[in-house]
Amino acid sequence: MITATETEPREQIVEPRPRAASAWVAVCRVADLEVERGRAALVDQTQIALFLLHDGAIHAVSNLDPYSDAHVISRGIVGSRQGSPTVASPMYKQVFDLRTGTCLDTQGKEPLSLRVWPVAVDGDTVLLKIAAPVESTERSPRAEQRAADPAEEER
Repeated sequence: MITATETEPREQIVEPRPRAASAWVAVCRVADLEVERGRAALVDQTQIALFLLHDGAIHAVSNLDPYSDAHVISRGIVGSRQGSPTVASPMYKQVFDLRTGTCLDTQGKEPLSLRVWPVAVDGDTVLLKIAAPVESTERSPRAEQRAADPAEEER
């Protein structure tokens, strides 16, 4: 897993510094990404899935699958729907738009979405715009529902 360091575009910073309301965070090098394959990055205890597409576009979405509560989106299958880049979860096969995080194919479940982050590239460095603070524990809507209704865990 890739671990992020904070930086501003076109600026090298040796040590992370406290964040303002939002900051560009260096996550990895473009060379660390493979075309049409996901990579997981850890930014302030939040797992983010990065995808490099054939056209050179890079997308960043939550690595947490909201349907299975597993951090597996980076292992999903990359594709497209009507010109929109997508990733299919390897767990239950829901398909998400990589640009918006919207679930395009819920497989009969309620619609849930992935969180997305703005991406920039400075030279060979991939940067994500992170609003501070990033939540230290990420919970899916299903986990929230189970926490509110203990009987949900038994179903």
